[in-house]
Amino acid sequence: MKYHIVNFGCQMNLRDAEVMAGILEKAGYERAEDMDAADVILVNTCAVRDSAERKIYGQIGTLAELKKKRPGLKIAVTGCLAQRPETPEKMLNVAPHVDLLFGTHNQHEVANLLERVNDSREMTIDVWDQEGAVLEHLPSRREDGLKAWVTIMYGCNNFCTYCVVPQVRGRERSRNPEGILREVRELGEKGYKEITLLGQNVNSYGKDLGGTYTFSDLLLDLDKVPGIERIRYMTSHPRDFSDRLIEVIAASRKVCEHFHLPIQSGSDEILRRMNRGYSREKYLELTKKIRRALPQASLSTDIIVGFPGEREEHFQETLELIQEARFDAAFTFIFSPRSGTPAAGMPEQIPYEVKKERLAQLMEVQNQISLEKNKAMVGKIYEVLLEGLSPKNPDRLTGRTRTNKIVLLSGPGEKVGQLASVKIQRAKTWTLDGELEG
Repeated sequence: MKYHIVNFGCQMNLRDAEVMAGILEKAGYERAEDMDAADVILVNTCAVRDSAERKIYGQIGTLAELKKKRPGLKIAVTGCLAQRPETPEKMLNVAPHVDLLFGTHNQHEVANLLERVNDSREMTIDVWDQEGAVLEHLPSRREDGLKAWVTIMYGCNNFCTYCVVPQVRGRERSRNPEGILREVRELGEKGYKEITLLGQNVNSYGKDLGGTYTFSDLLLDLDKVPGIERIRYMTSHPRDFSDRLIEVIAASRKVCEHFHLPIQSGSDEILRRMNRGYSREKYLELTKKIRRALPQASLSTDIIVGFPGEREEHFQETLELIQEARFDAAFTFIFSPRSGTPAAGMPEQIPYEVKKERLAQLMEVQNQISLEKNKAMVGKIYEVLLEGLSPKNPDRLTGRTRTNKIVLLSGPGEKVGQLASVKIQRAKTWTLDGELEG
């Protein structure tokens, strides 16, 4: 039996897909490079935005024709969309060709669930209402031998009014530090150079374990693991970013000097409506602390425009904040109401055209700042991890600085996987051109 996974969504989903692939291969399945060669197609879904949901249902719809040609093909749907309470009924109505629907809490059962499907002629639905215990040492099939995702916790307790993550991922559950350290040591022994620690809010790591061992403690221990050269993490909630964490990162050799801190809005009124738990002033104070401790650090953020009740003066406050904070990059989004969240039912919903115009204004301001930040790097030498060939130009290599800037350069393919000193020659808005030193 051969399987093929179609993945949508965030890095957490990518990591989940690696684990499900490992479980399937341990059960005797083989990976198929494309859907046409697969006996099982597994669609791992996202539910963060309405646009993602529409795209996913479109993808699932196209599989109906494939199943007509190959009646023995099994189609399974999992992930965050599958966990939504309205999804089972909708899937039965719009995609009856799906054989199996299961959620985020029982993905470790994927091989057993597919066994059940073989004995059934109707859609099998197995979506757990509650999260179970955190399972350690699950098998995994990683695609890359250089960089690895490492999940350190699951779920979220923040309940931002626009977000479905607590509904579909459950409450916060931390992995035991011993399990994380063992996994990272094994990665170091296998030659991996970089790890990215994953959690909906990594700053909350350890609170459910008694609170005596924190995210800062985990970073201190991981900094000592042989073989690993770089440590990244996502995502941080600004409210929980402690002074000690800044001190630990500043003193660390391996934790990269890139801070991704989603602000979402520059208006205190909108932040309150979002239930973000911090003020504009507190956020800016945090960015100043980081830059005092690590002047070389880069900062990136997430921003939502058009949140319910966002008046023009609120939007202008966001523009003013990004000009003051001077982010290296910002991931910008139009507010997308999600059923079951408080924000979806809030009054003063913003017309789409207004949201679209605000997004364009925001991107124009941020792109100029990003370009200015990158231009300041020209002529300087940085350590770059060479990750592979450029997708757009296979004659060039692509890599990243410790501050998460993408660098394109000429060089021999055997340099891939190495840390190199690179002098920046030219700056663009999203990338840098450089050349190898020495």
